[in-house]
Amino acid sequence: MENHNILQEKKWLVIYTRPRWEKKVDLLLKQQGIESYCPLRIVESQWADRKKKVSLPLFNSYIFVHVTLKEQSNVLYISGVLGFVYFMGKPAIVRDSVIEQIKVNLTIYNDIEIIDLQTVSVGDKIRIKQGIFTDQLGKIIQIQGKSVLMIFDSINCALVTRVLIQNIAIQNLNQNNESASKQL
Repeated sequence: MENHNILQEKKWLVIYTRPRWEKKVDLLLKQQGIESYCPLRIVESQWADRKKKVSLPLFNSYIFVHVTLKEQSNVLYISGVLGFVYFMGKPAIVRDSVIEQIKVNLTIYNDIEIIDLQTVSVGDKIRIKQGIFTDQLGKIIQIQGKSVLMIFDSINCALVTRVLIQNIAIQNLNQNNESASKQL
């Protein structure tokens, strides 16, 4: 009887999807009767003629499934699913409380985003997205936890300020030497 309960117990697992397939995979899983959760954040996008709010996945290429041991194999047959995320040789299990906390945080802060600290480095040219120095350009001189120390070079003096990483965008130069920004 105990073995039967283990097979029926549902756990939250993380699956890896094809890039930009998170919402589609979430829909396909639900159509197959598999409980899934793709956390979405609201982002305001600017086009030449208008602004529009769009829903983007909070985690790129990852969504959560709430499945039994038996249902796990069905997940792998869904188009766009690349596999489970593993930890110590087994599919990574996420506690129910973590899923609930993500849902609560997205309700309170629907524009939340995940910042990969590996995408910024000393010397990067950046633009401040929000705050007192919105749209100011500068250069990262030091990374301190979740903040960067930056210097503004456009005001004929060195003004150094600390800015949260989620409030910056990296400014790169493409082949045509036009400024292109990479959102973090």
